[in-house]
Amino acid sequence: MAQCVFKPLNCTITNRCTLCLVSVFKEKPPNPPSRAQALIQSRPTVEYSYVKSILRLLCNANFLLLMVTYGLNVGCFYALSTLLNRMVIHHYPGEEVNAGRIGLTIILSGMAGALISGIWLDKTKTYKQTTLAVYIMSLVGMIVYTFTLSLGHLWVVFVTAGFLGFFMTGYLPLGFEFAVELTYPESEGTSSGLLNVSAQIFGIVFTISQGQIMDRFGTKEGNLLLCSVLFLGTVMTAFIKADLRRQQANLENEQTVSKLPFSPCCAGAISSGQHSTSLFF
Repeated sequence: MAQCVFKPLNCTITNRCTLCLVSVFKEKPPNPPSRAQALIQSRPTVEYSYVKSILRLLCNANFLLLMVTYGLNVGCFYALSTLLNRMVIHHYPGEEVNAGRIGLTIILSGMAGALISGIWLDKTKTYKQTTLAVYIMSLVGMIVYTFTLSLGHLWVVFVTAGFLGFFMTGYLPLGFEFAVELTYPESEGTSSGLLNVSAQIFGIVFTISQGQIMDRFGTKEGNLLLCSVLFLGTVMTAFIKADLRRQQANLENEQTVSKLPFSPCCAGAISSGQHSTSLFF
């Protein structure tokens, strides 16, 4: 009965979103959103090769490290989300409803984490530091979740799962933004696509591996696998160099504009404009 109700609702929402995407959203803004994008658009147009762009990205050592670490983190999140219901019911039989609520808690806290991390990154521009800090907190959250799942207190699972979701989901926009910085002036779509491919591959591997470990040894051993993976990702993230190419392009453009020669004729025009304006006020 529930499926008969929710399927038409899902179709309606999907259709309306598609109509909005086609009719309302534009392909690109009328003006470049940043100086870095203005520099890209000002360059002479050449034939774009998606394959060559991918090859250039795969030769970027910092991006390769980020691609692997992003896949490790998000792959762990995929495995955890997929096997969450199974883990909770194993330790708390008959709590199917609360297992779903724990998953909802992860989603809601993750939305807050993604929003806050994006705002923080926009204000501070500390890409590597923020990415590494969130990665460390994801590892801490996974360790706490692993060793508190079997305590017998369901409210503890809610708290630890929310903490884990806050940082693991908050890592998603950080990874995309850091990738854009490391790969400028390559297309953001190419770097984001490679990150998603990495996450999907690791997600499949971790989900199957953790499921097999849980069958043979238990849920704690399966979660310890994810802890070890996140530890490896944290160490690898520390070796990523903060080669912020997009920020450097913006800085160079600002310096170029500030060093433009001063024109007396422009100053005279500005001053005359100010005098003429003062006559009306």
